[in-house]
Amino acid sequence: MLYRSKKGNTAHGQLLTLSMASACLLVASCSNDNSAANVDDAELSSLVTAAGLTGDPTTGRTLPDVTDAKAKLGKKLFYSKGLGGDDDSACVTCHHPSLGGGDDLSMSIGVGAEMPDLLGPGRFHDTAAVGYDGSPPVPRNAPTTFNIALWDQALFHDGRVESIGKTAGKNGDDGSGIRTPDSAFGVADPDAGSTLTAAQSRFPITSPEEMRGFIFQVGNTNAELRTALEVKLTNSGWGTHFAMAYGDSAVTHQRIAEAIGEFERSQVFVDSPWKAYVEGDKTAISESAKRGATMFFSSIGDGGANCTSCHAGDFFTDEQYHVLATPQIGRGEGDGSSGNDDFGRFRESNVAADMYRFRTATLLNVEVTGPWGHAGAYTELENMVRHMLNPAEAIANYDFNQLDPNAGIQSGDMLINAQLALGQLEANRTNKVSGVHQNVEFTEDDVTDLVEFLKALTDPCVKDRSCLAPWIPQGMGSGPDGLKLDAVDSTGALL
Repeated sequence: MLYRSKKGNTAHGQLLTLSMASACLLVASCSNDNSAANVDDAELSSLVTAAGLTGDPTTGRTLPDVTDAKAKLGKKLFYSKGLGGDDDSACVTCHHPSLGGGDDLSMSIGVGAEMPDLLGPGRFHDTAAVGYDGSPPVPRNAPTTFNIALWDQALFHDGRVESIGKTAGKNGDDGSGIRTPDSAFGVADPDAGSTLTAAQSRFPITSPEEMRGFIFQVGNTNAELRTALEVKLTNSGWGTHFAMAYGDSAVTHQRIAEAIGEFERSQVFVDSPWKAYVEGDKTAISESAKRGATMFFSSIGDGGANCTSCHAGDFFTDEQYHVLATPQIGRGEGDGSSGNDDFGRFRESNVAADMYRFRTATLLNVEVTGPWGHAGAYTELENMVRHMLNPAEAIANYDFNQLDPNAGIQSGDMLINAQLALGQLEANRTNKVSGVHQNVEFTEDDVTDLVEFLKALTDPCVKDRSCLAPWIPQGMGSGPDGLKLDAVDSTGALL
């Protein structure tokens, strides 16, 4: 059931075929939808060709398999609370495969949860935890780890881990290096490693709210923290596991980050109905999805939504930064007069034009990677689509009831902060900034069609627990230190 570009996956392909067949039965026929005019496949194909799509974003890339030795070690580390300073959080706390490679929360709760192994809805911050104030402590939505290997330029919403010299089709260093929060803006971090994922993996453990906690190595540098983790893992028996991947038992943080990065890079899920359509199966998606695709790929002048101005290529992102004015809920990053705003890319670049810009998200598997927006303000995909079509209108009609009332999410200044972001968007429009986001006239049928197209970008594997099994450890309580996170949902069922 593994899709890997190196080794292939017959079972995964069979699952895709069966899932599409089931979907067709539900609508009587994938190619017959009488609710609106059918799409001319030749015309849609011409739009696809003009967009330069092949259907497969993995082309030309060398990707690890989840069964590779380093990825297997990374999987064990990814699920270990031993990397957390308080032994109560792991990488998987915010990035579980069964939760779309994220945590299905608007904003994450890392350390100090009431129940450390309960992930997703129902995970709450313990009232006795350090820093508890009733609201989730992590200020941004957790990005998915699915298809993280396909990012070439940057990771995180603000791109604070980025390749200084981007090479298309290569995840990481092209010889110019990778900048991280440990180095100045525009300056390569000599310890970043050779891939963006390895570089990124070095930082959740340094965040007090995410994994480090507020006691472990408090006041020490990131380098000292990482050295302390090396000692901690060595003393708890991890050496033999590192030997299986590296040939000797040395536990170094470079190896920790590389192994976790390789496990994350193995999470490639691109076998979607849309891929099948682009590759020639014109019955792979519904007529509604075809109408949505036509709108997606067409310019505004041609009656479309011009989505490809940002969501470009087979990975559906230009990897650039844009002002979208998605609602700012939660505690923010400490910006603005209220201290609960988030200035996005500006926080990294200190360039005025980057105010309120955030990285363009990939749309592959977007159906399962919500909530959406840098702060997770939209909990229904159709609401995120409405925002993309007209941000000001969506904010004016924002339904605060979509937020979990038990999560304590701060939202009192949302409209104030949103107006500031909208002001930046309007200024960019007035100044004719290149690639600025534009409003689109739309109907509710358009929203339905666009959502159906977005759902066609979902690899069926990410919605099938048995297909995801290779990325989820089997059994309870394994691991050399006994700190494996055995993830459960709010009912107590294993994820």
